[in-house]
Amino acid sequence: MYNNIIVKLSIIIPVYNEEKTISEVVREVNDVVIPEVKKEIIIVNDCSTDNTESVLNKIKQASKDLIIINHEKNKGKGAAVRTGFSHATGDYVIIQDADLEYNPQDFKKLIKPIVKGEAQVVYGTRLKKMPDLSGHGTMSKTRFLLHFFGNRFLSLITSILYLQWITDMETCYKIFPRKFLKKVTLNGEGFNFEPEITAKLVKSGYKIVELPITTKPRGYNEGKKLQTFPEGFSALWTLLKYRFV
Repeated sequence: MYNNIIVKLSIIIPVYNEEKTISEVVREVNDVVIPEVKKEIIIVNDCSTDNTESVLNKIKQASKDLIIINHEKNKGKGAAVRTGFSHATGDYVIIQDADLEYNPQDFKKLIKPIVKGEAQVVYGTRLKKMPDLSGHGTMSKTRFLLHFFGNRFLSLITSILYLQWITDMETCYKIFPRKFLKKVTLNGEGFNFEPEITAKLVKSGYKIVELPITTKPRGYNEGKKLQTFPEGFSALWTLLKYRFV
């Protein structure tokens, strides 16, 4: 037990063209039971062009407490996450991707130091050790390694610039207090919101605690949207920009 403290956790799920996975993701998130934690699930459909909206409507019929927001035009993952933040009412927030790469059961591990009062910000790191080359899912080994070492490089740059050791700056699983969102303005529209959030958390005085998680990377043929080089350069520029402003 975690000292019988009750925490409300807002789970933000940005969605774009994930008709094949979103139902399973919502089911997995709903299946996570943490006695000390009340969950709030907020899905932001970023103007999907497939059948995602229809699938979400069916999910909503079965889960009345689910909050679903639809963007009228595609704005990018960062914008979708910000929309979710604006509707959140929890004490803490976490982002859940709408594919099946991340395992929501890791919420239990990540929320534990927060509920126990030992941390305010927790990241789920995939990069505490060298990668398991047999565990890259359907992504090619070359692309998997490219993503891995690219993220390691960006995380190293983050650590140097912000004087706090971070192994996985790009991780989706970031738990932080919602009150942080009231003190800062987030501007990232795309995947550059990851380095922006990290930069502004550290500059706001938060210590980031990392705990290991496991993922199942998917390939581009399954809908993966992150483009290594353009997003990598954008992340690097974002880290540099917010370090000195």
